[in-house]
Amino acid sequence: MLAQEIIAAKRDGRELSQAELGFFANGIADGSVSGEQAAAFAMAVFFQKMSMVERVNLTKAMRDSGDVLTWDLPGPVLDKHSTGGVGDNISLMLAPALAACGAFVPMISGRGLGHTGGTLDKFDAIPGYQTQPDIEVLRRVTRDVGCAIIGQTGQVAPADKRLYGIRDVTATVESVDLITASILSKKLAAGLEGLVLDVKCGSGAFMDSPEKARELAQSLVEVANGAGCATTALITDMNEPLARAAGNAIEVENAVNFLTGKEIDSRLWDVTLALGAELLANAGLADGSKAGIAQMQKAFQSGAAAEKFGEMVAALGGPVDYVENMEQYLPRCDFIEEIYTKEQGFVGAINTKNIGMAVVDLGGGRRQSSDSIDHGVGLDWLAGIGQIVGAEQPIARIHAKTLDTLNAAKKRILAAYEISDKPPVETPLIIERLSP
Repeated sequence: MLAQEIIAAKRDGRELSQAELGFFANGIADGSVSGEQAAAFAMAVFFQKMSMVERVNLTKAMRDSGDVLTWDLPGPVLDKHSTGGVGDNISLMLAPALAACGAFVPMISGRGLGHTGGTLDKFDAIPGYQTQPDIEVLRRVTRDVGCAIIGQTGQVAPADKRLYGIRDVTATVESVDLITASILSKKLAAGLEGLVLDVKCGSGAFMDSPEKARELAQSLVEVANGAGCATTALITDMNEPLARAAGNAIEVENAVNFLTGKEIDSRLWDVTLALGAELLANAGLADGSKAGIAQMQKAFQSGAAAEKFGEMVAALGGPVDYVENMEQYLPRCDFIEEIYTKEQGFVGAINTKNIGMAVVDLGGGRRQSSDSIDHGVGLDWLAGIGQIVGAEQPIARIHAKTLDTLNAAKKRILAAYEISDKPPVETPLIIERLSP
C-alpha cells in the first residue's frame, strides 16, 4: 500500500477502506507519510468529502495511532467537548461537578484557537498546575479525585496532533470530516463511555449559522456512536459571551466564584447544568434529565464540586488552598478601566468574535502558535444582550498591562456592541438537542 495511491483514490472521489485509512493514519503518526502527502490528503478530503463510514474509520484509525486508555473504575468514564467560544469556562465547573456525582472525567483539552479561549490556557494561570503530565498522572488523578483536566500528550492520538498542525497552515481546518475525526480521536482515546458535545452557534462561534452547527453536531454524534461511545449534542447560543468574563486568570476567577456560589452567571449556570444532566442521564447515574439537573444543582450548592476542583488543582501541582485563597494567586494588571457607551439603551447585538479578539489584542490569546500568553489580562463585567448600558452602566471592564493594548481593546469592544432604544427579542440559549 502506498500513500500516494490513497491520496489519488480520495482525489478521484473513491471511498477509502478501513485498511487504507488505518495505514494512512499510522503513517502520519510515525512519519512514514510525509508532510506534503498529509497536506495533499487533507485537501483531497476537503474537496471530495467523506461518507459517514469513512469518518468513523478515520476517527478510529487516528484514535488507535497512539495510546488508548482503559479503565477499571467504580463509575462511568465521561467527558464533554465544546467547539469553542468566548467566555466559555464550563469545563472548570462541569468536570468537578460530574466527579461529585459519581462519574470519572479524564478531560483532554486544548489551547485557544483564533478568537476563542482555551481550557489549558486558563489552567496555566494557576501557579504550579501541570497541564501536560504523563498518562500515569492522568490515570492517578482521575482515579483518586474523579476528574483531571490536562492537555493532549504525544502518546494520545499522535496522528491528529501532526495532521492538525498541517491543516492549520493549508486552509483545510474547516472540513467537517476532518474536524470530526480530530475532535473525536482525542476524546475516544481517553477510553470514554459517554460524551456530550456543546456545539456553539452564533457570532462568537466557528459555526456561525444554525445549519453549519447542525451539520457538525450531527456528524460528531453519528461518528462517536458509530465508534462505540454513547454521545449526544446540544447546539448552544454564542451570540454573546457565555460568562461575563473573557481571559485566562479572569475566567478562572469567574469559575471559582461560580463553584463557591459567590457569583454565578445565569447563562453559564443553565448550559453547565444541561450538559451535566445529559451525561448523568445517558450514563445511568440519573433517572432522566430532570433528575440529572437536580444532581448537578446539589453538587454545586453543597460545595462538593468546589471541593473536587480544589483537590484536582492540588493533585496536578497547584496550590492546595487555591479555592480558599484564590486572590493570593491571581496575576494582576497595571491598567484597569471601565468602558461606557456614549448612548444609553439596550444591548441589541454583540459581535462576539470581536470580544474574543479584544482579549488577543491585550495579549491574552495567540495570533500565531508560537506566541506567548499574558494570563492576567482580559475582560470582565461584560454586558449581555438585553442589558441596559450607558453613562452609568459599563459594557465591560478591561484589564491590561499597557495603555496601548488597553486602547486597542477599547476600540474593538465599543465597535462590537450595538445599542438599541428597544429591548431585543429574546432567543433560546439551548437551540437544539441531537441524539443518534
